[in-house]
Amino acid sequence: MLRRNLRHARRYPAMTISLVIMPITMLLLFNYVFGGTMSAGMGATGAEYIDYLVPGILLMAVGAGVLPTTVGVCVDLTDGIVARFRTMPISASSILTGRAVGAVIQTLLSVVLVIGVAFLVGFRSGAEPLEWVAVAGLLTLMCSALTWLAVALGQLVRAPEAASSAAIPFSFLLPFLSSAFVPLDSMPDWLRHFAEWQPYTAFIETLRGLLLGDEIGKFGPLAVGWGVAITIGGFLWARSQFNRPATR
Repeated sequence: MLRRNLRHARRYPAMTISLVIMPITMLLLFNYVFGGTMSAGMGATGAEYIDYLVPGILLMAVGAGVLPTTVGVCVDLTDGIVARFRTMPISASSILTGRAVGAVIQTLLSVVLVIGVAFLVGFRSGAEPLEWVAVAGLLTLMCSALTWLAVALGQLVRAPEAASSAAIPFSFLLPFLSSAFVPLDSMPDWLRHFAEWQPYTAFIETLRGLLLGDEIGKFGPLAVGWGVAITIGGFLWARSQFNRPATR
């Protein structure tokens, strides 16, 4: 199942390309178009704003993987290929696991490309090798969490168009309602309280602390807690959706 999904991604690369294009576009847009204004508002130089920006862009790259995964699962269900798989002597869990692992691999590869572009446009990190290992583990955890959530969402909707809409909050909306682009202190009180406790901010602030040497504080345990909870919840939700009697 993993091999099938990776081959499918190679034959139809549009979704895979979109994984990279969106976060890189946001990186260039905010750094070169809005960077001067953002830096002035934060009391930082333009060179420093790119360092502040990159952790949020990396989470956007992870969130971008929700869309192709949700759509892919929905298409497999509506096209009947999953119904065919159910008749074969294979483990039912392998159908979902192959999709999820393939999506995690694709998304992490896109994250590596985004990191490369970030270094090209001026990002610099003083992280030690052990801190980079922690960054990789944190990104993998968030990627796994959102992937299983996407697998569940893809089974919930009944059309690819609806699947695209269902992915928008996780791939686009929540990153903007976090500390990805501006500090929490600059937000109105009602928005700051929401942004402070939502998953994206916890992961972004933890990444920022690891990459830039900033204080992590409560955000480290919060990020791990969110990641584990969403991964387990998404996996159980996806399994329960898959085990329901087919209605399509």
